[in-house]
Amino acid sequence: MEEISLASGKIFSIGPIAITNSIIATWIVIAVLAIIAFFATRKMKAIPSGLQNIVELIMESLINLIDGVTQDRRKSERFLPWIVTFFLFILLANWMELIPGFGAIGIKTVAGHETSFTPILRSANTDLNTTLALAIISVIAVQFFGITTIGFFKYAKKFINFSGIIEFFVGILELISEIAKVISFAFRLFGNIFAGEILLVVITFLIPYIIPIPFYGLELFVGFIQALVFSMLTLVFMTMATMDPHEAEH
Repeated sequence: MEEISLASGKIFSIGPIAITNSIIATWIVIAVLAIIAFFATRKMKAIPSGLQNIVELIMESLINLIDGVTQDRRKSERFLPWIVTFFLFILLANWMELIPGFGAIGIKTVAGHETSFTPILRSANTDLNTTLALAIISVIAVQFFGITTIGFFKYAKKFINFSGIIEFFVGILELISEIAKVISFAFRLFGNIFAGEILLVVITFLIPYIIPIPFYGLELFVGFIQALVFSMLTLVFMTMATMDPHEAEH
């Protein structure tokens, strides 16, 4: 049975930097997205066809979804690159682990009487470091849009407000909630994807034929939902951060 470990396995090092199997999987996801973007935009046509048509359909669907939250096309266009990147990266990373043989190729090491196996590839989102990085980027982006939209001092007043004792403590709670978003984002995505990986490993080991197929279908759905949830929560927080305080009260 494949060894299940919370920590990613080290494959090689570049100087003092350890390159793990989840980092390699992350590079592959980035490369795939870059290749798709290149071929979809290489020969742009007024009447799209092929890959360009598929990509434009996805983009149109997502910006319409974003419009439904922001109710403002200018905001939607500002948020679009972030939301689409989060969604497509997380979705592809989640689905990649379902490719047959994804974690089957690896390195065997023998230490004494013990043999350990380290797969060369591991889903990026089963590494807490990856989900934590995504969460930090998401929260920083929210603060960036809030500051650039309503101004630094007006936005900072949301967290540091000395106009009254109640306002001061509300600001502290707001600050704590921003930190909590990082933890919530990171552990929600990591927990769901890592749990799915464990489920597939166990089911495939116990009943290797036919029975695991419905579970793969379930993980396809879970992978999509987790990508959508992360992206939509980021969108909602961005929208709230860019609302004028007086507008938000209404």
